[in-house]
Amino acid sequence: MTSARVLLSVALYGGFGALAPLGMAAPLGVAASGQAAQSAPASRVVGAITAINGQSVTVKPDTGDPVTVTVSDSARILRAEPGTKTLSSATPIQFSDLAVGDRILMAVHPGADGGAATATTVVAMKKADVAQQQQAEQADWQRRGVGGLVKSVDASAGTMTVSAGSRTWTIHTTPKTVVRRYDAASIRFADARPATIDQVHVGDQLRALGDHDPASTDVAAEEVVFGTFRNIAATVISADAAANTVTVNDLATKKPVVIHISADSQLHKLPEMMAQALAARFKSGGQGAASGGATPKGAPSAPPQGGDHAPQAQPVAENGQGPRAGGARNGDLSQMLQRTPPLSLGDLHKGDAVMIVATQGTPAEATAVTLIAGVEPILSASPSASRDMFSASWNMGGGGEGEGAQ
Repeated sequence: MTSARVLLSVALYGGFGALAPLGMAAPLGVAASGQAAQSAPASRVVGAITAINGQSVTVKPDTGDPVTVTVSDSARILRAEPGTKTLSSATPIQFSDLAVGDRILMAVHPGADGGAATATTVVAMKKADVAQQQQAEQADWQRRGVGGLVKSVDASAGTMTVSAGSRTWTIHTTPKTVVRRYDAASIRFADARPATIDQVHVGDQLRALGDHDPASTDVAAEEVVFGTFRNIAATVISADAAANTVTVNDLATKKPVVIHISADSQLHKLPEMMAQALAARFKSGGQGAASGGATPKGAPSAPPQGGDHAPQAQPVAENGQGPRAGGARNGDLSQMLQRTPPLSLGDLHKGDAVMIVATQGTPAEATAVTLIAGVEPILSASPSASRDMFSASWNMGGGGEGEGAQ
């Protein structure tokens, strides 16, 4: 019986949301043996185990519906540590060592004559190990992450300038910098795709991870995540909990927009005192009363399970500090929101003012990354408050504040 070499280039960790992108999209070379490997090329299944029955496992992929796969008796089953990029340090385990909640990658071959699919190679990461690595990733982004609105791009030099409130960062990249771009229709970090600096445009929201001197504005980026998102200030027309949508009147265009609410969307309502404090900040002319705000699910500070539990973003900053009195510079909006009660669609009523960060979508509809109610005082204080507050430091899962650790 011969063996086939299967190269699997995957992100075992999905995204930073419920599952932060724990580092990878690295080629894993594994030998797949068995008759199935001979008869058909392997496809890959990446996700979280939701059930184990006999020799079969049910996996909820990072995208798509759950799948049930039979693990061959001759399958190669390995345990890898989060953050690994090769299988050189992986250890062989038994099928019985797998557990519900583990992150798993399988090389799967279709069954003969429509029979059950069979896995010939399984690479697993323990749920607890993934969670621990995720926390470490979040802490790192919290400490070394910066972000904001892109003001300029010099692709030939590999540099970008990013505005974060009253501060401007210069982001320096190298060929080794990992660059990802959010999918136009998704808020999950797991769906972010490899990109290049020349794809970054002025007005994009960007987050970078790298070392920087607090006294300097230069950042040597190890990772960059960016995307084009919409900031919408609006009033509610209607909410449909059954359809998971809210229709709003965009105050800028004076036209209705249908906002879709996904499992990854963050909905919060600002307490009145917090809203008044932020309003006072904007009214006095200060931008970025709180930095951050849009954290697509699964971004670097806390992302999606099975590939997305937010940088949940969640998106993301779940362990951040609360706002300081007067809207201190280091207060991160995403962190602030984690301290406010979640909002349900049933809590929204006609005429309520909301501020939304959403996917680009179309002029008539989009999917919410973050929706905040209770913002009447803020919008009354400044017509541009929605743009300024969310753009001061877009928290793309980094969990850090726009101005970085001071």
